[in-house]
Amino acid sequence: MTIPPSDSDETRAGAATPANAPAATPANAPADTAPLGLGGELWLRAGGRTLGGSLRIALLAAIGDTGSITRAAKAVGLSYKAAWEAIDTMNNLAGEPLVMRSTGGKGGGGTMLTPRATALIAAFRVIEREHRRFIDAASVAMAGFDVDWALIGRIGMKTSARNQLFGKIASIRHGAVNDEVSLTLPGGQAIVAVVTHESVETLGLEVGGDACALVKASWVMLAVEDDGEPALRLSARNQLRGVVDSVKGGAVNSEVTLALDGGGTLTAIVTNDSVDALSLASGRNAIALFKASSVILAVAG
Repeated sequence: MTIPPSDSDETRAGAATPANAPAATPANAPADTAPLGLGGELWLRAGGRTLGGSLRIALLAAIGDTGSITRAAKAVGLSYKAAWEAIDTMNNLAGEPLVMRSTGGKGGGGTMLTPRATALIAAFRVIEREHRRFIDAASVAMAGFDVDWALIGRIGMKTSARNQLFGKIASIRHGAVNDEVSLTLPGGQAIVAVVTHESVETLGLEVGGDACALVKASWVMLAVEDDGEPALRLSARNQLRGVVDSVKGGAVNSEVTLALDGGGTLTAIVTNDSVDALSLASGRNAIALFKASSVILAVAG
């Protein structure tokens, strides 16, 4: 087995080593049997910038009802400072005052809405009702389809890691600081990840659950086995076997994609010298190697 050094034209800036940083997605996946529904929020925009949504409209309405920013802020759950900042933002984006404050007088002054603010609240309420009808109708239509929503969530996930391998959690071995999580891929091969115990709890990882292993192409080394050469024992925990599907050469590095045994693909960035030394070409058997600490785990949010 021959293993050359692996270099990369991918940046490592901002890449978190899983054993030293939280895992990728800080949310637990919903149960497959949980009822599904649609949600949405309505926002108003002015000149390409967001004027506000339901919270700011509720603040305006509360000001109109109470004549006081203090009481209005309390009613919608904002601090006095946050309420005034929201009002200033709305006034600026609207191009004219929506809220005006008067001082002095018999009542000691107060806060009132301008006619445009009153009209804005009324219009928002009408649009909000129509938006709610749309959401309700879409929810009814959705109920008639047998859809793999988990797959849709996976497709929608965005990450800079080139390799995204989905599988079932086969085992979790807990440690004082880090935990070892074993993931079985659909084709039967396994991936081991070492992540913090806190990340395992935050992600709600459990044996039998689904998870995604993220591995940057720059963290993958390639090896080949030639007849007559003694087999090497390696410290890299993850050793996925496959066949070279394609090699795309660059000025210094090449992008090598393996079709993994059992299904799926995995991409590595290695030097052009390494490609030549290993005689990597389409159809060549190869092994993708990467450390357990190089695996980031993610779950659907």
